[in-house]
Amino acid sequence: MPSTFPRNLPYQILFALCVSVTYLNNYELTFAVWFCAILLCLKKSYSLGLFKYLAFFIGICLVAAVSSLFRNYEMFVIIRDITYMVKPILGILLGYQLCRNYDIKPFHTIIYTSLFIGIVHLGILLYSAVIYRIINIHELRFYGGYFGDFEFFALTFLLFHKEFGIDISPKRRRWLHIIIGLSAAMYVSRINFIQFFIIWLALKGYFRITRRAIIVMGTAITVLCSIYAVIYNMHVTRNGKGVEAFLYKIKNAPIEAFKTKIDEDDYEDFNDNYRSFENIITVKQVTREGWVTTIFGKGIGARVDVGRQMWTNDLEFIRYVPTLHNAFMTVFLKSGLIGVCLCVWFLIRLGKRNPTEDPLVIKLNLFFVGMAIFMVFAHWVLMGFYLKTDNKSILVGFLLCYREMAARNFRLKQKP
Repeated sequence: MPSTFPRNLPYQILFALCVSVTYLNNYELTFAVWFCAILLCLKKSYSLGLFKYLAFFIGICLVAAVSSLFRNYEMFVIIRDITYMVKPILGILLGYQLCRNYDIKPFHTIIYTSLFIGIVHLGILLYSAVIYRIINIHELRFYGGYFGDFEFFALTFLLFHKEFGIDISPKRRRWLHIIIGLSAAMYVSRINFIQFFIIWLALKGYFRITRRAIIVMGTAITVLCSIYAVIYNMHVTRNGKGVEAFLYKIKNAPIEAFKTKIDEDDYEDFNDNYRSFENIITVKQVTREGWVTTIFGKGIGARVDVGRQMWTNDLEFIRYVPTLHNAFMTVFLKSGLIGVCLCVWFLIRLGKRNPTEDPLVIKLNLFFVGMAIFMVFAHWVLMGFYLKTDNKSILVGFLLCYREMAARNFRLKQKP
């Protein structure tokens, strides 16, 4: 009997390519690949539900575009900003299109894409350890990458394989846990560990107000606060190696993004709390131009003057930055308070549960509740969907589409 070519395989490969390209840290390449992929799998029609999600980001772009009409920005800066601002739209649309193709097997696609990324990541770390003699956490992250959001999502789905109907043998699951888990842990990213914890709590149903949820959440908060108190009182240095460097990052985590006063002449205070510094100067530079700018922003092409030439993670030496670590502040800069409200409204809608009796859709609802809560943190400290290397928007669009299809199939089965 002749073998048949899996019709969903090209879309799975395209999905893996679109996710993996973000790890190369080249936004021009990412934008080109995503845009071409969207053109390759365009649909004749789309659901109203998808448009409702995209409308928030479209609104942010329109407000910023109108605001920029009254300013004289360089064309290059405007074009660059447009590509940054439409990134969430491209990602969600791309993920949605890639899922709406035959039997895509979404969770298998996510997990095996993560396996590929994990193997490459571990290979890079091993090579760097031999060639560059990695001796501390900062060098480890420089060569291996700073974040592993996608792999942590895959780990979560593996843990809840029964609930999501993921049919993978126990032996293979163990290997997937080991490889993907080790790769994810080696990013040593605080936000990724928070991500994993929040999504796990959401899928367990602990964000619903029940007696058990209150007990579990209360216990978790007490334990975490106790652990942080111990770490806070430990003598760890900012330039430490290995575990010490990670503990210092944890110790400084609640401070660096929320501090209200920064000593710009103190090197350690300035660098350790740079996220807070960005927030402070952005608010000052936007609000000092009056209430119109505060409400509508400074438009596409606006930049923040950090007051000095600085090296970025992209190895650029710049003084005027077009995007900030805080996505809410970036949106505030471009489209003012209206943009921030639209951004928050999107996260509220993302976490809204679709009423259903289908166990799979219920679990996907819980996932999106956790995703919405996590994205509040991600937007505050790490650009959220606007980060140049972010691929979470693809995942969101992918699973939004799958939830739509699962809900529709369930309704059809319920009809007499």
